[in-house]
Amino acid sequence: MSRNQAVLLFLLSIIFGLGAVFFAKQWMDRQAQPQVEVEVVEREPVVVAAQEIPAGTIIEEQHLMTKLLEKDWRSDDQFGLPDEVVGKVAANVIYNGEIVHPLRVAVPGEGSTLASLIEENKRAVTIRVNDVIGVAGFLLPGNKVDILSTVKYNKRYATTSTVLKDIKVLAVDQTAKTQENKPIIVRAVTLEVSPKEAEKLLTAKSKGEIQLALRNPHEPEEVPRKRYVAPSVTVIKGTQSSNIRVKD
Repeated sequence: MSRNQAVLLFLLSIIFGLGAVFFAKQWMDRQAQPQVEVEVVEREPVVVAAQEIPAGTIIEEQHLMTKLLEKDWRSDDQFGLPDEVVGKVAANVIYNGEIVHPLRVAVPGEGSTLASLIEENKRAVTIRVNDVIGVAGFLLPGNKVDILSTVKYNKRYATTSTVLKDIKVLAVDQTAKTQENKPIIVRAVTLEVSPKEAEKLLTAKSKGEIQLALRNPHEPEEVPRKRYVAPSVTVIKGTQSSNIRVKD
């Protein structure tokens, strides 16, 4: 082997060695870099309340806005466009930023605004009141009241009893909603009652005078106490029978 060939082989070995080091470094750098997976999130528009919408309000375009929500979080029955909600009636209070759900609004064709506020299996009954019966004008839609009945037997003797408790006021006169918080003297009050409660209310009104008692909205609900009755056994001896209480 000549000297020139030896020099050429030496240079080639250096070049191949540097190339191997370069490619090995590139491969190691790629292995060291973290693998970043980009997740594609599909979003769809939903209708959201742009402000608080009181119950009984006819929803207008200014009450609404749209936001993008992940498709997996969105149910099929939610509204996607404000036009689908405009003209409907808020059946309950819809708070600012809340997604407008079909169950929170009244379906067109269900009647008046008041009819859309009545819960299932309930009825709206209107009674005539004066400034005293109407709690001196402090009665507003959404309040809860107790109904007291006073029956006079003669000039000296009368009895008062509570015939209904925790009854919701749907409307005062022809107002089913109000932004005011001041006394309103009214002539009629519409109450939300069950059919049985409606019978009790009208019976009490026919027997005597009724009075509305305004309730504290933060008062806890009364839980009816269950009376325990010990079981009994009937013992029959000939033609005689007797009941004996069973004790633990």
